[in-house]
Amino acid sequence: MTANIKPSKIRGTLRAPSSKSMGHRLLICAGLSEGESRIDNILYSEDILATLDCLSAMGAKIEKGEDYVTVCGTLPKRAGEGIYKCRESGSTLRFFIPIAMLSEKESLFTGYGRLMERPMTVYESIAKEKNLTYIKNSEGITVGGVLTSGIFTVPGNISSQFISGLLFALPLCEGDSEIELTGGIESKSYIDMTVYAMKLFGVDVYWKNENTLYIKGNQQYGSRAISVEGDYSNAAFLDAFNLLGGDVSVTGLDENSLQGDKIYKEYFSALRQGTPTLDIKNCPDLAPILMTLAAATNGCRLTNTARLKIKESDRGLVMARELSKFGADIELYENEITVNKAELYIPKDTLYCHNDHRVVMSLAVLSSVYGGTIEGTEAVKKSFPDFFSKVTALGLEVNFNDD
Repeated sequence: MTANIKPSKIRGTLRAPSSKSMGHRLLICAGLSEGESRIDNILYSEDILATLDCLSAMGAKIEKGEDYVTVCGTLPKRAGEGIYKCRESGSTLRFFIPIAMLSEKESLFTGYGRLMERPMTVYESIAKEKNLTYIKNSEGITVGGVLTSGIFTVPGNISSQFISGLLFALPLCEGDSEIELTGGIESKSYIDMTVYAMKLFGVDVYWKNENTLYIKGNQQYGSRAISVEGDYSNAAFLDAFNLLGGDVSVTGLDENSLQGDKIYKEYFSALRQGTPTLDIKNCPDLAPILMTLAAATNGCRLTNTARLKIKESDRGLVMARELSKFGADIELYENEITVNKAELYIPKDTLYCHNDHRVVMSLAVLSSVYGGTIEGTEAVKKSFPDFFSKVTALGLEVNFNDD
């Protein structure tokens, strides 16, 4: 779908959408619990739907309400051979592989888009070391167990999703385990969110030291009722209008949240005041909107950007390409991005989202000032399906055409 956006002022109050990151974690903990749990404040994004599909494949019973889900959980060891349909959700894929490895039977993981191109070396190495099944081919990834407790050495400078996946599974093994992280730890806040979610369901994990997680074995997840907190990652796109002349109040965010993207407020303030250097090691999902706002204000330098290449798109590259259509001047390096101050203008060419939800929303924010035509806006369904309905209600002028 193509959106034709006219310059328009955005004013009003919006409640932050449900946190996708915490939603994944609470649903998985509920699925691993025996008994019925209720998770309120659920937003049915494509990624959350992928996690619900995989819980069903595992054997959990799911009932969806308008904005809540009830989950009757099960132990993965009881699951038969299943097909885990992960859609385009990297979190879902990486979270469920160790869980599926708790079963003696093999499971097939499928997905589309760039999902199967994303790195999976951590699980490949563990499978080889533990003599587990791990086969990647045109059908997807086939895994089989049984995963056992022990010491797992994992690079800390790649996706924290591998670590979270192991954390979900290892408490259900006989015997205690440790996860030793080598190198610098990136996205530690996401690991802490996983530990917190597990604790809410009665499973204890703790940091033995700054690089080692200790997981006691033979634990059991307990069912419970809980509500998902608001999402700082997507709230950033709503708050971004305020740097470009809008007047939007974003509610429903927990000031005590563990979400790493909570730092967006500090980073937005720094962009207002000058040309800052911003480290995105623990908040890579903020890169598209930070690049956008920097191009429209005073510029900036982003560090620790290498992981942007393995997201839904090569985010640094595609954002530089699309923002250049507004006149932005952006320099890309191996692990840094420099956004130079420049005079922006109305884009003459169509803007492309590259099937990336965060690219769509970033371009929509900038188009509210200069106008623009964005092709492929349906990508927002991945994390924030009602983004456009929310911002049009506050004054964004958009006309949609089917591609």
